[in-house]
Amino acid sequence: MASDATSRIENGTLHLAGVLDRDAVVALWPQLAKSLGPLRQLDLQALERVDSAGLALLAEVAARLRANGGGDILGDPADLAELRAAYRLAPDLDFNTSPAES
Repeated sequence: MASDATSRIENGTLHLAGVLDRDAVVALWPQLAKSLGPLRQLDLQALERVDSAGLALLAEVAARLRANGGGDILGDPADLAELRAAYRLAPDLDFNTSPAES
């Protein structure tokens, strides 16, 4: 199945649109891995839906954001909140650690 997901980087913001599923990740990651420079923001406002493969891509991009000094994640596509909870990710897509786990 072909994916309709798209990405573009503009002024330090990675904009993602469409459905970020396994097919989209397979199609998008090779080009993103080469072109991700110092990002300041991740814009998810045009994403319709995310699956667990999409979450993995988002978590990697968010880690790069944090490595560049942080940044905002804009938007909350369908399924993202549930996936974050299932994988114990914070709103910035970093792993939550409780004081007992540290």
